[in-house]
Amino acid sequence: MIRVPSPAKLNLFLHITGRRENGYHELQSIFQLIDLFDWLEFTQTNDPAIHIDGLSDVDQEQNLIYKAIQILKPYAQNISGLNIRIEKNIPMGAGLGGGSSNAATTLIVVNQLWHCGLNTEQLAELGVKLGADVPIFVHGRNAWAEGIGEHLTFIDLDQKQYIVLKPDCFISTQLLFSQKTLTRDTKPTKFCAYQLKPSDFRNDFEPLARSLYPEVDEAMQYLDQFGKAKLTGTGACVFVEITEQMKIDDILNHSPCRAYLVNSLNESPLIHFKV
Repeated sequence: MIRVPSPAKLNLFLHITGRRENGYHELQSIFQLIDLFDWLEFTQTNDPAIHIDGLSDVDQEQNLIYKAIQILKPYAQNISGLNIRIEKNIPMGAGLGGGSSNAATTLIVVNQLWHCGLNTEQLAELGVKLGADVPIFVHGRNAWAEGIGEHLTFIDLDQKQYIVLKPDCFISTQLLFSQKTLTRDTKPTKFCAYQLKPSDFRNDFEPLARSLYPEVDEAMQYLDQFGKAKLTGTGACVFVEITEQMKIDDILNHSPCRAYLVNSLNESPLIHFKV
């Protein structure tokens, strides 16, 4: 049995800079990996079936772990059955990339178990078919992202701590994207501009999320007492960077919803994974 971590991420900002003819949106963002982990256990079996335990709310055929396995089958030199158990710590629908991270972890592990022989770039290209956030977790490094999120420039970020709140709601990404008032023409920028003045960078989905989901607005108002609260991705989670004057325990204990204390990661623990 192989047990491996599957990290979460924060979007330190998220700008929508345009829209393609196919309906996909052009964006710019920074992906910051954090030490909030799901854990995946893989056991090879003689039975050719794929069994996934721990995500009863998701139909297996719709599960990104299952889809990642299916996408690897044409490359497998030593195919086997798999029992996969997931210990879910990253909340779903949160904007923390849990499902994408699980898919990337599966690609990395099963690529080796099945002797697929794919390198990181090839796995990332397959990952885009599963979701725009999957490549960042395949590469396992913090990045400046463009395109639909798949064009990555790897960057070094300072070590930080964050408080992350998970409001008690599930945000529909499709609903946010469908809103006519969504800002879709934010001017493209550069990483050096972010480094000079990160406070100028926002999440274009934040006003919509706050107006459509009162729980998100409540969480952001709470964190805004202590710093500049931000929405991550198109999910429900909001976060604030920790500063020296913050009374962390008080903030966590009085939160209006589930609260996490997390550390930034320079790289994913999976980056050096070997079976």
